[in-house]
Amino acid sequence: MDLIITSRLVIPSKELKWRFSRSSGPGGQKVNKTNTRVEIIFNIEESKVLNDYQKKVLTKKLKTKLVNNCICLAVQEERNQLLNRQIAIKRISSVIRNSLKNSSKIRKATKPSKASQNRRLDSKKKRGELKKNRQIKY
Repeated sequence: MDLIITSRLVIPSKELKWRFSRSSGPGGQKVNKTNTRVEIIFNIEESKVLNDYQKKVLTKKLKTKLVNNCICLAVQEERNQLLNRQIAIKRISSVIRNSLKNSSKIRKATKPSKASQNRRLDSKKKRGELKKNRQIKY
């Protein structure tokens, strides 16, 4: 099952590692027998599909979520391993897609308007008058 990020970027299934374990929570007698919890692991550094720029962007944007330069996602929402695998595929593809998306706009520096400067100064004067009126006069 290949991981489709965009129409141009498809990560082959051989670059993904899967781990399965027993899920926590309710499930009755079956819970101790089946491995329904799914962990998907994608190593960014060892990927042959991503170029150097994409690798740098992913490591920079996902640095809090990375473990040894790997994206690790665990899913245990469903009681079925296949459904959990599908959810994990969707989640990891959206994480990678959103990280590679260039959404940051550069702020254009502007000066404050004359009216906003006057409002600021007026509020400062009012505040100063209020504090001056609190003082005890002898």
